[in-house]
Amino acid sequence: MIKVSIIDDHKLFGICLKDYLSKQANINAVILEPDPVEWLLAELKNQKPHIAIVDLFMPKMTGDMLIRQLKQEVPEIKVIALSMCNELDRICSLIDIGIHSYISKADDPENLVKAIYAVSENKIYRTRLFTEALYWSTLRNTGRNNNNGQVLFNDREKKIIQLLWLEKSNKEIAAELFLGIRSIEKIRQEMKERLGVKTTIGLLKYALHLNIIQESNFPEDTPVKNAVGGLQFG
Repeated sequence: MIKVSIIDDHKLFGICLKDYLSKQANINAVILEPDPVEWLLAELKNQKPHIAIVDLFMPKMTGDMLIRQLKQEVPEIKVIALSMCNELDRICSLIDIGIHSYISKADDPENLVKAIYAVSENKIYRTRLFTEALYWSTLRNTGRNNNNGQVLFNDREKKIIQLLWLEKSNKEIAAELFLGIRSIEKIRQEMKERLGVKTTIGLLKYALHLNIIQESNFPEDTPVKNAVGGLQFG
């Protein structure tokens, strides 16, 4: 059972979302009040949900600030940001903090359910908006890190990165490469350690920058028209 905590100060929305998610297979959803934040953090540490769904606009604390605290104090909880905001800069900042997906409140509810299932399997669920923000985040951070050098990956590691981009699970990657699941987990962790990043998103951003993720791997509806340093936007 996937334990989900909904953190949103709009009570009617929260109740409706809880009822909807609770009707889905293998999802147990609860609502947590965002204020006071000390109580919220204590409840999250006590309940230990797998996923927190966090609204970005709350009266006493923005979702960005709350997500930063969550990543510091309960880093094992995966975060899905949920908002009406469609500003790429804002979403880029959330990606840098370490969210696992971004769902617009204007999206089909099924997208949120798919995101929950994917994130629970340690995947990154990419909507079109999240994918576009990931590209922009990659470009924005180019030249800021990696010590002016490049971390080189072998063909097997590049293949794993490409399969991660295609939202494959460790089990699916292991089957395709004829390796054990623990071997895939170990390789992923070693790649992140070599890059000095903590999340799969950090690994994918670096791969986008170096054009390890090939054009054939881009979703058909991705707003990418040409390639500048591996990426350009139409």
